[in-house]
Amino acid sequence: MSGKGIRIEGLRKRYGQGDTAVDALKDVNMVVEPGEVIGLIGPSGSGKSTLLKCLGAVIDPTAGRMTLGDETIYDNGWKVRDLRALRRDKIGFVFQAPYLIPFLDVTDNVALLPMLAGVANAESRQRAVALLTALDVQHRARAMPAQLSGGEQQRVAIARGLVNRPPVILADEPTAPLDSERAVVVIRILNEMARQFETAIIVVTHDEKIIPTFKRIYHIRDG
Repeated sequence: MSGKGIRIEGLRKRYGQGDTAVDALKDVNMVVEPGEVIGLIGPSGSGKSTLLKCLGAVIDPTAGRMTLGDETIYDNGWKVRDLRALRRDKIGFVFQAPYLIPFLDVTDNVALLPMLAGVANAESRQRAVALLTALDVQHRARAMPAQLSGGEQQRVAIARGLVNRPPVILADEPTAPLDSERAVVVIRILNEMARQFETAIIVVTHDEKIIPTFKRIYHIRDG
């Protein structure tokens, strides 16, 4: 693996101590190549969301090693000084709910992240429009989130996840609120974006209608 992608080695997450300790993750190993979309499946409580939260620098692992591209971000302790900047610049998030900012139009929802990262307003908006065009939702660029369909909102959320050109996207049940046709479209879009931007994408899902679309699937059970 070179340049981009994800490597997880021996990742552990323990909650609590002593007799009440619970091991949510137990020596997890995973590799996702740049340009690849993989599915992560398992029963409720198996550790899927915990894994995403560790990789997304939302919670602290207990032990192990995580590498994004050529940078080790965690090795039995965080190796990155500014975790907020890491999340902003190197990790894109797509959730089950789009979480668009209701008082910003579509373009501003997508352009906000690069603006916060110090990218000039004009370039941020150019990036936003380019992604909205690639996702075939550019005709809604000036619309407010409440005016969008569920599928359109999710496309905007994907654009927002990609706009800072992160090497990694973490998608947690991104198709859960969508019907079968729209769900398959969203996964196709993620695959297209992964290839175009060499992004490594992990999709956590219970959605049986999209599981056959993945070339590789990781199963997780009891951590």
